[in-house]
Amino acid sequence: MASSYEALRERLRTINNINKAGAVLAWDQQTYMPPGGVHDRGAQLATLAQLSHGMFTGDDFGELLDLAEDEVKDLAYESDEASIVRVTRRDFEKQRKLSADLVGRLRRHATESRNVWVKARQDDDFPAFAPFLQQTVDLSRETADAYGYEDRPYDALVDVTEPGMTTADLEEIFGTLREQQVPLIKEIVSRPQVDDSVLHQPYDEAKQEAFGKLVVGRLGYDFNRGRLDRTVHPFEIALSIDDVRLTTRYDPNFLSMSLFGTMHESGHGMYEQGMGRELAGTGLARGGSAGLHESQSRLWENIVGRSLRFWKAFYPELQRTFPDQVGNVPLETFHKAINKVHPSFIRVEADEMTYNMHIMLRFELENDFLEGRLEVRDAPEAWRARMDEYLGVVPPNDREGVLQDTHWSTMLGGFAGYCLGNVFGAQFWEKAIADRSGIPDEIEQGEFGSLLEWLQQNIYRHGRKYQPKELVQRVTGKPISTQPYIRYLKAKFSEIYGPL
Repeated sequence: MASSYEALRERLRTINNINKAGAVLAWDQQTYMPPGGVHDRGAQLATLAQLSHGMFTGDDFGELLDLAEDEVKDLAYESDEASIVRVTRRDFEKQRKLSADLVGRLRRHATESRNVWVKARQDDDFPAFAPFLQQTVDLSRETADAYGYEDRPYDALVDVTEPGMTTADLEEIFGTLREQQVPLIKEIVSRPQVDDSVLHQPYDEAKQEAFGKLVVGRLGYDFNRGRLDRTVHPFEIALSIDDVRLTTRYDPNFLSMSLFGTMHESGHGMYEQGMGRELAGTGLARGGSAGLHESQSRLWENIVGRSLRFWKAFYPELQRTFPDQVGNVPLETFHKAINKVHPSFIRVEADEMTYNMHIMLRFELENDFLEGRLEVRDAPEAWRARMDEYLGVVPPNDREGVLQDTHWSTMLGGFAGYCLGNVFGAQFWEKAIADRSGIPDEIEQGEFGSLLEWLQQNIYRHGRKYQPKELVQRVTGKPISTQPYIRYLKAKFSEIYGPL
């Protein structure tokens, strides 16, 4: 390939190195950094963000991009070279709309606000966090205005996390899901409930950690290129294709939190570890969108990890690890327990059937913030009202309500992908099974190589090469649809609660 393209690749590698240095500092902040370091860490991250932004949006970079575009103009759309230039152009045009000052303020706010959120959540002190939430709202509006939008401010933000999608797209998808899921939830809740007391017992944290590592290692997460640490709010972070780190949290009296949280994050991790090496050092070497990323965490956590077939393979090991807790508990009882449908306060602990309602609530409140229908001071009450309306439960405090997520300490617009992930994941799963019918039987034997290989070939290796609508169409041959997810829910929960 001609020199301008190679020069662009080299420039992208340098910018990527700066960004990944910032990622190391961000990971350290959420795992090991002493609380007193937050102010200086914010300044350090802001400096790196401004440096990277300046290098990426300068006129000289634009001129180099112009030359590279001319060199690859005759290559196929899906080629690595054409895709790297195409996506870089899109990112360049968007990032040029943000001033260096705004980029720095966003980075400093994210660092300082998150530490305030951690303490406010611990202390159930919304007033302490409220000024920082107001800054998040203000900065989100400023960012949306800088990007520009024709219809609604959320359009500008969602186009960053879900390229090519709009608020109207999301409202259509969410409306269809709500119409079908709310009656299912009401029907299930009206039936005799599952006993999940087996999950609420003393579970040694060290044994939980060891079992979690065993499971995700078997799934395909490569610990030679990753690690698992503790944090307040679980996350995955990729410092490179060969350094993809997971975090989780533990409850000594509740097994599901760490077990399924670790499996969830491993889905993100395997996606990042599966990126095509030819994309390394470019803006394409990460997940295609928040929803596509979440499709993998939800697929591995729920569709695979909460299935009866999966536990036929792993339950004997769990019984050996925790003989006093589950040694005499039938597999079917345990399987029902981990799939209990029970409207609850906490999103990350919500069951599959009610989870999307948590996302719709946040999506609607974010739009209310951005469009001036909701003031920050009224957020706790608005949260409680929506929870009552959608799930019939009201959080007893703000720690289990409006303060439960870290996301609003940084930026609005990040929740839609969680719901889209459920939709995308089920659609990908149906296609994977259609292509490789032996996958379910392999899972029952504790073998996941065929499924992982299919995902790597069809999804992971492409990184950000394709936008969500493009990738779903390319992989499944169909546009985005909620029907595979609804079919999956009905089939699964009919086995547990009777025909639905």
